[in-house]
Amino acid sequence: MPRPFLLPDDPHAPFPPAERALRRPDGLLAVGGDLSTRRLLDAYRHGIFPWYSQGQPILWWSPDPRLVFRTDALRLSSRFRRELRRSRWRVCADTAFDTVLAACADIPRPGQRGTWITPEMRQAYSRLHRLGHAHSVEVFDEDGGLAGGIYGVAIGRMFFGESMFSARSGGSKVALAALARCLAGWGWPLIDAQVENPHLLSLGAEAWPRPRFLEAVAHLAAEPGGTGRWTEIFGTWEAVSLAGPQLPD
Repeated sequence: MPRPFLLPDDPHAPFPPAERALRRPDGLLAVGGDLSTRRLLDAYRHGIFPWYSQGQPILWWSPDPRLVFRTDALRLSSRFRRELRRSRWRVCADTAFDTVLAACADIPRPGQRGTWITPEMRQAYSRLHRLGHAHSVEVFDEDGGLAGGIYGVAIGRMFFGESMFSARSGGSKVALAALARCLAGWGWPLIDAQVENPHLLSLGAEAWPRPRFLEAVAHLAAEPGGTGRWTEIFGTWEAVSLAGPQLPD
């Protein structure tokens, strides 16, 4: 079995082509390097993301297939839509990035020990946020508590989702739905969801062959999108507005 490609110490060294990623484990492309802003943005532009646990070297991935959401095709069940029609939650962006990041790192997940969002990862994405490249969407309940959220990286007209969490049932779905609705309105067609899982598939995510995904990223990431906080341009959404008309499952 071929070994993963090692990144040299040179922080400006390019990644190996994503097509050279291993099949087992699926998508492992490179080991090492750093989490500098330059390195991370270069990775996302080439369809690559970091994913590793505390105590491991930095591991870089580009799996095949790649899970994506089309922003105009997120699927919410009719039961969940009925719940939204009674909701008094509201949704904002970039008002509590570090809190969302910490919640994604700390919330228990079935079958998972510890977290892949290491302290170094938190620092790196907080830095991306301060520079206007990383964003969060926050869902606040009727008492002002954080019910859920999602964060990721925006380059051009492409959003790369990193992680989401729910402190209350449905919180992450509301965050994702608001993000997708907003991005669709801006003309951003895709959200990268990285790795396939049943929950994301149930919400309408699609598994794309890696070549199709890389082609889309190369096009969308090269388009103008701007940097900076999204708080004002995102606005405040009422969760009830995401329910839409009554539709069958």
